[in-house]
Amino acid sequence: MSAAGATAPRLTRKGVATRRRIVEGAAEEIRERGVTGTTLDDIRARTATSKSQIFHYFPGGKDELLLAVAAREAERVLEDQEPHLSDLGTWSAWQDWRDAVVRRYEQQGVNCPLGMLITELGRTTPASQALTGQLISQWQSALRAGIERMQDSGELGRQLDADRTAAALVAAVQGGVTILMSTGGIAHLEAALDTSLALLRTSAPSASAGGA
Repeated sequence: MSAAGATAPRLTRKGVATRRRIVEGAAEEIRERGVTGTTLDDIRARTATSKSQIFHYFPGGKDELLLAVAAREAERVLEDQEPHLSDLGTWSAWQDWRDAVVRRYEQQGVNCPLGMLITELGRTTPASQALTGQLISQWQSALRAGIERMQDSGELGRQLDADRTAAALVAAVQGGVTILMSTGGIAHLEAALDTSLALLRTSAPSASAGGA
């Protein structure tokens, strides 16, 4: 994702590595301490960098660094669904993807680093909205590609709107995650995914033929 790097200077290979080390270190601090409990001094100590280095790579200070960390956390949302998200060409692959999503959020629990960061940055700010929009767009695009692969192979009917179905799947996951963060329970996320995949199967040509 590029939303967090718009103001960063052009970097050498070493500079890219240093910037990434700062972002990764900041992400780990935030996972351990939370956003409000993490200071630039904590990040400097973890990453073995100086204050001048941090401001060299993030001229906007802590807010710019937090946006970069949020972008990295958004990438992790998709990375944690791989390799299944990029290979949704069979029903077993869809089931594996479902299991990976549940496992990710079960391990995360009620504390969502990305959610905390977006809240800290302000959910209605242009940068936060752009970052969230980019994550949703990439996620929806990957699911749409999987649905289209299933249509190409004859596993799903062409009458299905691939893009709207992908949007509904993302919404189902996010709804379940919101309840998880409020209650600590994973059951609603599992129900949302299981019901969504069951409904997806009903659009298979064989399912339609069987019900005729």
